Amino acid sequence: MNTDTGPHAHEHAHEHEHAHTHAHARAHHHHAPASFDRAFAIGIALNLGFVAIEALYGWRVDSLALLADAAHNLSDVAGLVLAWAGAAAGRLRADARHTWGWKRASILAAFVNAVILLVAMGSLGWEALLRLRAPEPTEGGTVMAVAAVGIVVNAVTALLFMRGSHDLNVRGAFLHMVADALVSAGVVVAGALTLWAGWTWIDPVASLLIALVIVAGTWSLFRQSLHLLFDGVPEHIDLDAVRTCLLALPGVTRVDDLHVWATGTSDAALSAHLVMPAGGADDAFFEHAAAELRTRFGIGHVTLQPMRAGFSGSCATPKPDRAQGHGRE
Repeated sequence: MNTDTGPHAHEHAHEHEHAHTHAHARAHHHHAPASFDRAFAIGIALNLGFVAIEALYGWRVDSLALLADAAHNLSDVAGLVLAWAGAAAGRLRADARHTWGWKRASILAAFVNAVILLVAMGSLGWEALLRLRAPEPTEGGTVMAVAAVGIVVNAVTALLFMRGSHDLNVRGAFLHMVADALVSAGVVVAGALTLWAGWTWIDPVASLLIALVIVAGTWSLFRQSLHLLFDGVPEHIDLDAVRTCLLALPGVTRVDDLHVWATGTSDAALSAHLVMPAGGADDAFFEHAAAELRTRFGIGHVTLQPMRAGFSGSCATPKPDRAQGHGRE
């Protein structure tokens, strides 16, 4: 809503601000996810091959840990495909019907990835509890050999995504691979204890413990992706600090209707009304504001509307923890 009480200077400045921040958002968006296409392709191929090997030997030696790990790895292949699709969708150009493009697909992919992993671990835990009631012997040597291969496959795949852990979608893929490596390591330990002590119950116990550890690690991904789906402020952005930054701009006495949300797993947007009784929102003002928000908070798309006085029709926003400055509320 345009409510500037000044002449047409605001309109010109506002248009300039839009052009500046849109240009940055496009440049930023094309470089981050695109570089992971090769990592996704390699990771999917490696894990599909390992799933086939692990399922075959798990069935032959009747190891719940191997079969459960194979099922988990298969869910991770689906998760990698989903994450790759989310990253690819985020690179689609905006159009008249989708003015933000498809960036939010990466948030949705991260959320579904977390759900898949939680469901897979729940199934593993349930099966482990059932197996505890009637433990069955397994071939410890075979279990250890196959699981050791899994550690290598999953560790290599995880390394491919390590440098993209700032992106929630890529982080989901990374956590999947780390979880797989942990599961495989646990299976190796279970196989070794079975060979050493003949404990038939160690296989389901190891599976249960691994499931609990992975659920604990995945909960953060689930919570953050759900938070972003509902337009929550990204966790790395301090809203009070953003407000303070805007209040420090020359001529700004109050900040109204401050909103910060994620347009994708590695992109954020901001809109706000700036009360500026003396005016002065020229091109240089908007360039400086956009640069400050981008550098300090990683906010790539900024929409600022200067006004000489506030108005009562403003959207409801949370009250800051610290004083905004003077001016009417």
